[in-house]
Formats: sequence, structure tokens, C-alpha cells
Amino acid sequence: MDVQVIWKQGEPDYAVLGWADYQQLLAEAGRDPQGRKQVVAESSAAVSLSRLRALREARSMTLEALAREAGISPSYLNMIETGEREPSAVLLRSLGRIFDVPAWDA
Repeated sequence: MDVQVIWKQGEPDYAVLGWADYQQLLAEAGRDPQGRKQVVAESSAAVSLSRLRALREARSMTLEALAREAGISPSYLNMIETGEREPSAVLLRSLGRIFDVPAWDA
């Protein structure tokens, strides 16, 4: 892979790579060639929403901190974690970005 690094004030700022290399990285990350949709096989180990509390606790985040970052109330987040409520698609994408769960960020 041929990568050009652009430096700014003595620090790497951008990495530029060829289109074919970019497409390969997208494929390896499970993204389609346009980089928009998630390509996940049904058999892949997508993280279940039921593991949300474990993900939060693994990062030593309080319920209040995650709720604040996601833009919802702690009580609503608790209802999602306990299965009483289903998050909206927008909230699910937000949680996917926070926890780096591509299946939620599709």
C-alpha cells in the first residue's frame, strides 16, 4: 500500500492513498465500495443491543455520562439497557459511533 502522509506543524495531519487501496480498506472494514452501507453477513458476530450495558461498563462510563454523550436522559438509557424500550435508528447510530459498533452505525 502506497500512502503519502501530509504533515502540519511537525505532526501527521492527513494520509493520502490510492483509490484501489482505499477500496480495499473499505472492504476489509465491512463497508461497501461507496463507503455508505455496512456489509455484514447474518452469520457475523454483530454486537447485540443487549450488550449495551457491558460495553458501557467496559469503558468505565456511568449511565449519566453515556446518556449525556448520546443526547438522551439517563432514565431513557436505562430503559434501553433493560430492554424496556427500543432505540430509534438515529440513537442506535449514535451509540454505534460512541462504541465503534459498525453494525449499529449502518
